[in-house]
Amino acid sequence: MSKRSRFFGLLLAAGLTLSACQSDSGGPGGGGGGSAKAPPAKVTITPASDTKKARPDSGVTVKAVDGKLDTVSVKAGSKTVVGEFNAARTEWKSTWTLSPNTSYEVSASAKNADGVAAQAGSKFKTLKPDETVTASLDWILEGNQGKKYGVGTPIILNFDREVRNKDQVERALEVKAEKPVEGAWRWIGNQQVVYRTKSYWPAHQKVTLVAHMAGVRAAKGVYGTKDLTRTFKIGASRISTVNLKKHKMTVKVDGKKVRTVPVSGGNGTTLEYTTTSGIHLAMEKNNPTRMISPGRKKGDPGYYDLLINYAVRISNSGEYLHQTAGEYYCLGRANCSHGCVRQPAKDAVWFYRTVQPGDVVIVTGTRRDLPWDNGWSFWEMPWNKWKKGSELD
Repeated sequence: MSKRSRFFGLLLAAGLTLSACQSDSGGPGGGGGGSAKAPPAKVTITPASDTKKARPDSGVTVKAVDGKLDTVSVKAGSKTVVGEFNAARTEWKSTWTLSPNTSYEVSASAKNADGVAAQAGSKFKTLKPDETVTASLDWILEGNQGKKYGVGTPIILNFDREVRNKDQVERALEVKAEKPVEGAWRWIGNQQVVYRTKSYWPAHQKVTLVAHMAGVRAAKGVYGTKDLTRTFKIGASRISTVNLKKHKMTVKVDGKKVRTVPVSGGNGTTLEYTTTSGIHLAMEKNNPTRMISPGRKKGDPGYYDLLINYAVRISNSGEYLHQTAGEYYCLGRANCSHGCVRQPAKDAVWFYRTVQPGDVVIVTGTRRDLPWDNGWSFWEMPWNKWKKGSELD
């Protein structure tokens, strides 16, 4: 190669090396600058500000784009609305529905990747419903508030009009227990829903129902307007087993046998006069209770009209545990009643004074089964079938 060729070859190589060095240094305009700034975070709130008729069942949703939510505050006057962030903190939703015909104020902030904050706010009002629905606790359960309940206690809610959106109502029903066990709601028609546990409630605890009904859309144009909170003090486990083949009742309290009682059940001459076998619950009690033969008038064969002392109702078909009004020789020996379970006076008084609504009374030894919907006989339905009555299952 000539000297001239070697010169240009070296020059070219040097030029290439220089270009590479210039490229690494950022070239013109690089100025040794840092990374680009992160885009600003953007916060959106639903319902938007100045909304006049927001649907209360839609709740509040706050979202962040190009950032993460830092704070969210939703208030109706002095009342704070609770809610939850998603795992990425890009969204916040109110937990429960909002109250109808109520003004709300929302403020929220988010930060982008550089930590720069962005804020947003909204003031809106929920609609005034055309029609309303109210939930109430079963009258027997309501009447026992402040006292103790048995381990078999169901939670029974009634509604003053038909519920069409059962899933929405059921989502609003919260049951909290100090000693939680699995449970499920079951709808019985369109105006009643019942909560039953898979196994009996653990004894000696508090169970709280919160029906977050305010703002729930129960049907088209129909909303709940107020929440309902009730507390149940679950007392001792009181389980009475009535064996009508042996004509005796055994009572256990917290697993220990405390009493054996001679009894007399239904005489079985007709199905009507046969005590139902199955898992009953103590419902209401009265001293005395007036008992009149169903479907018969005075003068008819089998007619009776009696005042019975120390009576505890265990079904809707006229079955009670009560003090015997006669035929004392039957106690512990034979079934002689019209379907009730008779007891001696001292035992009937003891049972009456110690019984709690929701105490379990298991009857065995008869040919007549207790229907699951006869009073509070919900334990007669198998659990897997019971929970299929939920609109959320």
